[in-house]
Amino acid sequence: MASLKEIKGRIETVISTQKITSAMKMIASAKLHRAQGAIRNMLPYEKSLNDIMLRLLSSGGELSSPYIEKRSVQRVAIIVFSSNTTLCGAFNSNVNKELTQIIDSYPEVGNESILIYPIGKQISKQVVRAGFTPQGDFEKLANKPDYNEASELAHKLMRMFEAEEIDKVELLYHHFISTGKQVLTRSTYLPLDLQSVKTLDAEAQTDYIIEPEEKVLIQSLIPKVLSLKVFTALLDSNASEHAARMMAMQTASDNARDLLHTLTVQYNKSRQQAITNELLDIVGASTHK
Repeated sequence: MASLKEIKGRIETVISTQKITSAMKMIASAKLHRAQGAIRNMLPYEKSLNDIMLRLLSSGGELSSPYIEKRSVQRVAIIVFSSNTTLCGAFNSNVNKELTQIIDSYPEVGNESILIYPIGKQISKQVVRAGFTPQGDFEKLANKPDYNEASELAHKLMRMFEAEEIDKVELLYHHFISTGKQVLTRSTYLPLDLQSVKTLDAEAQTDYIIEPEEKVLIQSLIPKVLSLKVFTALLDSNASEHAARMMAMQTASDNARDLLHTLTVQYNKSRQQAITNELLDIVGASTHK
């Protein structure tokens, strides 16, 4: 049985750990509040622009775009979002597992033809371990989502797709639903999927008054929508990270509380046993006198 000193030391360690996890939960909660507001404000705007763009491109008119061209996939790019730091549960490990599955889904494409853009230090390290070379350093972007940097990445991929340097681009990120639920999402970024227009609500079937003419509008709309897609995925991942960390720290704090209760009971029992033994020794000594 552990001594009273050992148990007391463990109790102090658990109390110290509980203070740290509680503080980290409060920090994650504050960050989540800001990130949650950002993604909830951005999602409807991005979705509306995306719907308008897809409707125009699928209207059957003369409109066309190099970004809707489906080609045989010889080279693929993957933008994958993770966090820079750990202590957020299975958030990063789930991203890594799904990324491995995406890579395995292209058996006809060699590793040298798979370009990975890791946004976040944790997934960047995993990409290197898997034998790939990260296509850039995006650690700062993972910590502080920035539209201009996200737009630069979007425009780079658009140029590469238009020049047929890549044939497909995928996104992998966590979609924020609520504090307790974040869904790992894999979606095709390029080419644009016009088939999704069929799934839009009937109420949203609106006749648009176009100003300026459609060709001019679509030329400016596509880059904006594609930039917003990357930025929105970044905000989604950021909010999901803080939610996952908040829940992980809550669980850790709860476990610390339970362990503290168990250790306190053990300490009291050991202390009571030690006192009883001392009394027995005193009584025994008195009897032998």
